[in-house]
Order: sequence, then structure tokens, then C-alpha cells
Amino acid sequence: MLQLQLQHPRLRFRRPSPAPLTLAIGLALCAPAFASAVEDDASKRDPAKDVDAVIVVGQRYLPDYQVRNTRGATKTNTPLLDVPQAVTVVTDKLVADQAVTSLNETFRYMPGVGTAQGEGNRDTPVMRGISSTGDFYVDGIRDDVQYFRDVYNLDRVEALKGPSAMIFGRGGSGGVINRVTRMADGMNHRGGTLQLGSNQRQRGTLDFGQGFGESAGFRVNAVVEDSQTFRDDTYLKRYGVNPSLNFDLGNATRVVLAYERFHDDRTTDRGVPSFNGRPLATDPATFFGNPKLSRTEADVDAFDAIIDHAFSEGLNLRNHLRWADYDKYYQNVFPSSVDATGTSVTLAAYRADTTRRNLFNQTDLVWETRSGALRHTVLAGIELGRQVTDNFRQTGYFAPGTNVVPISNPNVDLAIDFHQSATDADNHGVARTSAVYLQDQIEFSPQWQAIVGVRFDNFRVDLRNNRNGQSFRSDDNLLSPRAGLVYKPLQNVSFYASLSKAFQPRAGDQLASLNLGNAALDPESFRNREIGAKWDIHKDLQATIAVYRLDRSNVAVTDPADSTKMLLVDGQYTEGVEVGLAGRITDRWQVMGGYAWQSGEITTTQSATAIEGNRLAQLPRHSASLWNRYDFNDTFGAGLGIVYRGEIYANVDNKVALPAFTRVDAAVYWTLSPSLQLQLNVENLGNTRYFASAHSNNNISPGAPRSAWVGLNFRY
Repeated sequence: MLQLQLQHPRLRFRRPSPAPLTLAIGLALCAPAFASAVEDDASKRDPAKDVDAVIVVGQRYLPDYQVRNTRGATKTNTPLLDVPQAVTVVTDKLVADQAVTSLNETFRYMPGVGTAQGEGNRDTPVMRGISSTGDFYVDGIRDDVQYFRDVYNLDRVEALKGPSAMIFGRGGSGGVINRVTRMADGMNHRGGTLQLGSNQRQRGTLDFGQGFGESAGFRVNAVVEDSQTFRDDTYLKRYGVNPSLNFDLGNATRVVLAYERFHDDRTTDRGVPSFNGRPLATDPATFFGNPKLSRTEADVDAFDAIIDHAFSEGLNLRNHLRWADYDKYYQNVFPSSVDATGTSVTLAAYRADTTRRNLFNQTDLVWETRSGALRHTVLAGIELGRQVTDNFRQTGYFAPGTNVVPISNPNVDLAIDFHQSATDADNHGVARTSAVYLQDQIEFSPQWQAIVGVRFDNFRVDLRNNRNGQSFRSDDNLLSPRAGLVYKPLQNVSFYASLSKAFQPRAGDQLASLNLGNAALDPESFRNREIGAKWDIHKDLQATIAVYRLDRSNVAVTDPADSTKMLLVDGQYTEGVEVGLAGRITDRWQVMGGYAWQSGEITTTQSATAIEGNRLAQLPRHSASLWNRYDFNDTFGAGLGIVYRGEIYANVDNKVALPAFTRVDAAVYWTLSPSLQLQLNVENLGNTRYFASAHSNNNISPGAPRSAWVGLNFRY
């Protein structure tokens, strides 16, 4: 994110003295991972990035929680005020203030965005009643393998809510999560953090960038972590490095090359089971299963090449090529059910391997022009993609009777034999995407704007079952429209209405769900209707509200009259209201948060558990959050956050409920010098007992008890 320093002769950053510089170098050598950069030389700005302000008061650097523009929602640099869609953005400054380390932690202060457990091995956001493991993007390119993502190299995280297929293609039914990374931009960056604290957290990040003249630059972001968690006998180890290089070819062309190597290794933790309709009352630290045999590991290697070329003023071409290689493994021993007396629990186990190689290329042509009194920003684009996936799963088998263990001692070291069952996956799949899209952002007058667009995808999947030689194919032609109207009675106020549609092909989030019964069926369909308003209360503070209705149809169910056939029925609906607030109330007081009211139900009985009238899983009726940072003077500041989530059901059968909870977080900031800051973060200040998420009725994650971390941050 490009940041401008609003400077005055008395407000400039001083060059660091030799002592802080020596300390900074020492930290970098001890823990190669540091974040939060300050950019200088604003004249070298990257036109592909939107511009947000950094405010300098005295010698204080004030991070910013608000952004003004986004590329993610439209593929053009558009003010959030003019986007007819609910969008919540968490900046790297908020991430740093809250000592956030993982992507799923950024969802806390996004109104209407929740998180499911994901079987303890993956990020699983829940947006508008739809949980997804595949609707993830990096700089607008699909990143859809199941793993836990870090935030060390991120400029921001964007939650684009509601079906977003016109921009992102298949899926995106409840919304998408788009990570915007830090890349070389020709400017100097010097920043880093070191964190130590509860559960033996040891983590460091590094952000180093160097500009070369006016036309080139290098940047590297890195992270290393070796920690434990509050759960018994669990660990978390990860590292990542993300170098990038930018250079200009003449005055009209810019090239950015980037590579990321990321490794995440941790205990697979599927939480606790339930009893009598509630999560089992036990010590939050108690591990159910065998932590020694529960492990998930992900390796990601990704290369990006971006070329921006300006043909003339108002006509620009952008090409983004991304190649990514994923290797994911997980094995888990987990609780499957508690007996009727509540004294013993049955364990189950399996392991799974997934490899995927993604190759995507997006070419976007943006033309800004006038037609009489109308102003147009026209986007025309092509996306080509190829994804090759291999899946292999094995079931864990116990010696007779050994997998039933007492509730009083469920953390066990059992011998388990892993081999394939009759239904375990062993398949090879190839998915191909060919898409074209066209969008026009029309400004009729200063008061009226519209956005209309359509995308056509040919999405083909070939899946081979290696166990029996069966092959399945689906070939879908998907037409994804979007239309929105924006009315601005004042320059800083907008009202909008929008309609969008998305599709989920039968191959599913992870491209492995094809079978003989569904391969020929039409994709699931999602239609979103939304109205909303956005208000820039002042230039650094924005409030938003959105009211929506999302309908899911073409859900496949077994024909009650003929069990060999499938029927397509209307499946569910979600409706809700989302309110958001982000930015500065004053120069010293920043806020981020919101409130959501949501309701969702099954509309047609689909199985013995998904019954008409049941509430959707993981969907709280009420949820709210608010984070505050207040700087008392140039030296000291404090943060206070409140997170509330209403009761949710662990599963669509509505048999187990996770109680509502309220959690309080806090932080203290001490600026030791213009280039060095010390901070203390306390999570769950009141030590509230709660349950954070679930995957099923017997996989429920306890919330962390009170935890604290000390962070040392530098920038110069």
C-alpha cells in the first residue's frame, strides 16, 4: 500500500541514530521476519496501488485503519464510496496493532464474516451463511488449496461480500477473501517486529525494501515462528520468504516479479466433542485424540509476474501470470462421539495428501473515456487457468476397543494402522478455466453512477478414480452478471442497489466432488440482492450499511420416488444487515468494527440432517466487534477491543449449539523513539470461557484463555 507522509519542517522523520540502527540490524539477524514498513520518496508511487495517508504528529507515526480505494472489487482503482457492494478491509496497520499472525484472525472485526474450524487444518471463513475453503485469492488470483495462511507479507485483507463471480469467476458464492501483498515499488522500506509471550510464542517478521534510482526496486518480506498453543501437547512452526523486484521498461511499462516460499507445520486440533446439545464441559487445554499422530503441513511455492503498460492517458493494459505449487498433508486423530453416560468418547482417524499445481493468467484492458456527458471506465479481460490436483486419503484403524477412551483422560498415545477404506479417495483431476469478462463503470453525473458487467466461463473438470479406473467429466458454461446503481446526493455520501449471481460447479471447492450421480447436473446457483449506503463522515472515517438477501438454488437431493436419481431444488436463503465503521474519529483515536444481524434457513429438506426450516450452521443471529486505539501523547497509546458473537449451531441438524460470548482484548503502545516501539497485547482480558468455532457436532474449538504477547517493532 503506497503511503504518503504529510510532512512539515518540524514533522519529518529523523535519520535513526547508530544505536537504533545497530539494534534493528541485530533483530533482523536474530529473527528473519519483520513487518510494518514506512515508505519514503512518495514521488515514486506505484500507479497500480491506491494511495492512503500516513499521518505524522510530532515524531509519532500513526497507522491507518481505513482505506479509500480498492482494485479488488472492480479490477480498477475505484473509491470504496463508489463500489455498490459491501466491502470490509483490514489493513496491515490494524494487523500490527492487534499482533495478528494468521489470516483467520483478521475476520474478527469484519462485520458478517465468521470462521468455521476447518477440521483443524485450514482457513474456513463463513460469509452470508456460506462456508468455503476455496474462495481465497492473492492479488486477485485464485489461491484455493486448504491450508492456514499467514499475514507477514500483506498490505491488506479484503472481504468482498456476496457473489463476486463477475470479477473472480466460479465460486465466491457468499463472498471472497482477497489478500493484497506487499511488492517492490521502487521505495525504501525498513521495518520489523519481534514477538514473545504466552504459549511460548516466538515470532519475527522483516520488511526490507530498496529503491534503485527512479525506475527499479527490490523488496523482501519474511517470517519465522516457533510457538505452542494453549492446547496440551500442540505446536506451531512456520516460515515464509517473499522477495519481489520491480523495474520500468521505458516510461510506459512497469514489471513486477515476485516469488513466495511458505511452510506451515502444526498440530491438527479438532477440539472437543459435545454432550446433551452443548460442547463438552472440560478444561480448554484438554486435547481429544493423539496429538503425536495429529499433524498438518503445507508447502507453497508461488511465482508472480505482473506487467502494467500505459498505451496513452486513459488506456492501460495489465497482465498477471501466477504459477503456484501446493503440497498439503494432514493426519488427525479426533473425537467422533460421546457415549450416553458422558463418561467415554470414541475416537476416529484419517490422513490425506493433496498436491495441486495452479497456472493462471489474467489480462485486463482498462479504458477511461467520455461519450457526450457520460464518463466510462471500461474493463475488458481474459482469464486462462489450469489446475492439476492429486488426492489420496487413508482411514485410521485401531485395535479392537482401544479407540473408546475415558472423558477424564482423552489425550492418548494409541497405535493406529492407516490404510485405504472402500471409499477413500485416490484421484487425479485436471480443471481448465477459459473466461472473458466485460464491465463498464458509467458516471452519468456527479450524483449518479452505474456499474454493469458480465463474465462468461467455460469451466471443465476431468477426474479419474485411480482405484477403479472410472473417469468423470463436467463441462459448464457459466454466465455471471453483475449490476449496480449508485446515487450520491452529497460528495461524501452514496446509496446503492446491486444484483449479482455466482455458480459453484459440481466439482466443488476442492475440485474433487464429481461422481456418477452429479457429473451431469447443472452447477449450484447463488443470487444476491443488496442495498446499502456509505458515508465518509470526514476524510479519514467511513461508515457503511448493507441490507442483503442471498438465495441458493440447484441443490442436488435424492429423488424420494427413485433413489437412483437426483433432483435440483432451492436449498437455502440468508438475509441480513451489516454495519461497519473504520478510520479516525480524531487524529489520536482510531476505530474498526461493526455489527451484523443475519438469518438463514434450509428451504427444502435435503437429507436426514438438512431439514426444511433448520437454521444454517455457523451463522449467529447477532454479532458485533469494535477495536479502538487511542494515543494519549507522542509516547503512549492504548488499544481496547470487544468481540461479541451470538449463539450458533455447530451443524445444520441444529442439535448442538455453541453459546454466545463476549471477549475483551487490550493493548498498550510505548514509542521509545521515532524508529522503535514496544507494545503489549492481551487477548481475552477477562479470561472468558467460550467456544470459538466448530466443524461438526463433535469437533468444537475452545476459545483461548487469557494470553499476552510483547512486541518490539522498528521502522526507519
